[in-house]
Amino acid sequence: MTNAFLKYLQYEKRYSAHTIISYKNDLNQFHQFLASNYPETSIESSNHAILRDWIISLSENGLNENSINRKLVTLRSFYKFLLKKGTIEKNPVLRLSPLKTKKGLPQFVRENDMNLILDYNLFEDSFIGKRDHLILEILYGTGIRLSELIELTVNKVDVFNNSIKVLGKRNKERIIPITRNLSSLIKNYISLKNEAFKGNVNEYLIVSIKGGKSYPMMINRIVKKYLQGISVDKKSPHILRHTYATHLLERGADLNAVKDLLGHQSLAATQIYTHNSLGKLKKVFDQAHPKA
Repeated sequence: MTNAFLKYLQYEKRYSAHTIISYKNDLNQFHQFLASNYPETSIESSNHAILRDWIISLSENGLNENSINRKLVTLRSFYKFLLKKGTIEKNPVLRLSPLKTKKGLPQFVRENDMNLILDYNLFEDSFIGKRDHLILEILYGTGIRLSELIELTVNKVDVFNNSIKVLGKRNKERIIPITRNLSSLIKNYISLKNEAFKGNVNEYLIVSIKGGKSYPMMINRIVKKYLQGISVDKKSPHILRHTYATHLLERGADLNAVKDLLGHQSLAATQIYTHNSLGKLKKVFDQAHPKA
């Protein structure tokens, strides 16, 4: 039933390839746990006690609470699917509660550091250098997710009206404004791409060195390369999403507008960035208010 579930996520739920790979890895890991500890039990016949045992073993092996909770989400979705298909009669995940997590503030790159990365000549004067530069400019200039960048096609970019159309989570489309500078970079890059891969140009904006569709490891590697030396723990595309949101709010952007730009369903998901912005506001207050 695992394959049927993954197809259901792909074709009916329209989950991104990156999300489906994560779900597949989680289920494979659970299969391995069963094979080692409960060899006579299938994933379909596992009960609450076995699932709980797996969660405990993950914790004992040093996996953090956030990662364990993500695996719980996979199990919840999988057993809900089995219940819907009539494969099981009772959902063994119902009594499993998410682990309490420490809520840290999202990290972001300081504005001066972003300017240093983007405005100085760090990128090679070649198609690959221009592509790498564009990847960072788009991630920071739009706040889109890694999966959204990978799926972004050339026909979704409007360089005349300075906007891009993004297909986000749950198949929801949103339009994000971009700067004239970013429009110009995209336009020049598309010309270079067409020249570099004559007769073999695919629909995706960001491509690999051979002209194929980009993939998560490639984008992660590029971002990490150019964020070296920046004081953030995890140098990833998601850090640039955090940076985009934080910088907008620090410069006075409306919280609801940022929510829509990020493609968040609820305002609560966007409010985490206000904590970072409050630090800067307090600094302004301390410097400017007569009673501070």
